[in-house]
Amino acid sequence: MRFALLFLMVASAAIAEAQSPLQFPPSVEVGVAFSVPTTGSGPASLYIVGPSYILRRKIELGESIAFAANDLQIAGHYVALVVANTNTPTPISESAQFDVTPAQRVATVSFLAKPSRLSVSAPNGISGVAYVFDVFHNWILQPQPVTFQMTDSSGHSESRSTTARNGVAWAKMNSAPKAGIAQFEAVAGTGAEAIKEKRVVQEVPGDPCSIRMSARANGQRVALETDPVRDCSGNPVPDGTIVTFTESHPGGQSTVDVPLKRGIARTEMPAVPGAVISVASGVVMGNEIRWGGGRSGGL
Repeated sequence: MRFALLFLMVASAAIAEAQSPLQFPPSVEVGVAFSVPTTGSGPASLYIVGPSYILRRKIELGESIAFAANDLQIAGHYVALVVANTNTPTPISESAQFDVTPAQRVATVSFLAKPSRLSVSAPNGISGVAYVFDVFHNWILQPQPVTFQMTDSSGHSESRSTTARNGVAWAKMNSAPKAGIAQFEAVAGTGAEAIKEKRVVQEVPGDPCSIRMSARANGQRVALETDPVRDCSGNPVPDGTIVTFTESHPGGQSTVDVPLKRGIARTEMPAVPGAVISVASGVVMGNEIRWGGGRSGGL
């Protein structure tokens, strides 16, 4: 790297003094073959200095210099120098500066999706970012069409089209109302040349929407059981979600935390006449039962 920097400093000074510049085009697209004419006669050396790259080639002055499609693969600013094979004090006979630009066709897409797991029915809950590159892994800075598409477990899809600017495109998508595995896809380009990248997103049920319990006598205790607990979209809430039963009476209060099993929570509490039993999960309150005095209604 230090050698390249030193070479560039010397080359820049030489370019300022050079009187017969090479006829390089102002810009060249990577992956495109081209040629450059030279002046003079006799053997010489060609140096091409670019970002993290130096090319050296023996040439014959007066003949065109041919560059194959894969010779210059890294986009950036380049300096070209022709050094004649002579013992004169100023051996650099020709020089030029030119730019190598990324290819216009997208070859690869780096796609990030976040988060990989989220609740259903979350507006703009998931973000997708796509970075577009050409076949030589140069960041394509020219605008490119990009489409983001989310397909849920039932096959329903939602898409949003945008444009990659300076090599980046992004979008936010809604999570589906139905729990399951969703496919999140980024498509860059159009037609048969479009490049696709997919990510898997796990959409899980949301918090309980409502809770309803029932009670029955079981000797000196009261058996409590909830109806199947679902979120507001009708998806069963995952097993392991904690449901809290609370019994209040003049003698005190007792609480039992129970995880859902197969969507239902069950427990037993002392059968205290006149006690008020309530159920909740997180911030969601369920109905209340007054034991021995009928239901007192629910929230």
